[in-house]
Amino acid sequence: MIYTNITTIKDFMILGFPGLDPTYYGPVSALFFFTYLVIIVGNIFILVFVRAERRLYKPTYLIFCHLAMNDLLFGTVTLPKMISKYWWDDKIISFGACFTQMYFVHSLGAINSLLLLIMALDRFIAVCLPLKYPVLITNNIISIACGLSWIGTFLRMMAVVIHALTLPYCNSNIIVQCYCDHISITSLACGGNVKYVQTVAVGLAMFSLLLPLSFIIFSYISIFVVVLRIPNMQGRYKVLSTCTPQLFISCLYYLPRCFVYLANAIGFSFSLDIRILLILLYSLLPCAVNPIIYCFKTKEIKDILMKRMKNAQVGMKQVSK
Repeated sequence: MIYTNITTIKDFMILGFPGLDPTYYGPVSALFFFTYLVIIVGNIFILVFVRAERRLYKPTYLIFCHLAMNDLLFGTVTLPKMISKYWWDDKIISFGACFTQMYFVHSLGAINSLLLLIMALDRFIAVCLPLKYPVLITNNIISIACGLSWIGTFLRMMAVVIHALTLPYCNSNIIVQCYCDHISITSLACGGNVKYVQTVAVGLAMFSLLLPLSFIIFSYISIFVVVLRIPNMQGRYKVLSTCTPQLFISCLYYLPRCFVYLANAIGFSFSLDIRILLILLYSLLPCAVNPIIYCFKTKEIKDILMKRMKNAQVGMKQVSK
């Protein structure tokens, strides 16, 4: 068969869960809406709270703000279309909108990975090189590092999208996923270059995932070694408590992804619906849960929240009198 460099597809159709009975579309759309609401409220709260509390103008909380912004954007890029697909049966997405969504989905995923690397570096220097921490980790340095992560990734992902656009799209227009991603889109392309474009994209994705993960593992192993050398249990607990939120957030992001990739590598296959569900879980669950981790696993934020709640209770009692 001879392929021409002509794209015949004008729109894509988001299939979502192929095995889902239409009677469950309402509950699924409600679940997606509730998830989006949690993501919006939780992450905007973190951004506003850190902005309002001058005591939180520290490198660690600046990283939290960048992560909150990333999670907020990821939910906004993916969930509205998923909600409308199951709520109003709005499953059509234009060619350009699908590629735009793919661009932001993969960009924000890669940025998240880099932000977790910066967060691990922050804790590594704080625990392993405490005397150098005030010099090496400042608000300006963290802002520059996070800013470069955003800018560099957006530029790099533009090349990935342009590479995918060089393919002719003349096969089926059905996206077997709840949102547009690189594999789902390029699987609909035709021509001999499809595998090459997919391999390049997968290679870049693995680089974005595994390089930060390698340093994160190294940093936390180094931290645990330092902690084990602390003679008293109270000192160990104090140091570990400063790293617990970051460790939880990193595990929530990487462990499900590594499980899916490892399962594929050893030949363990999931049904299509289960695979889509796993992808949604590791993509959206951190966006919704991260603000809770920031609030209840970060001592400084928790202390400020508790103090404000007590002051509010005292104020209410005085008003009632």
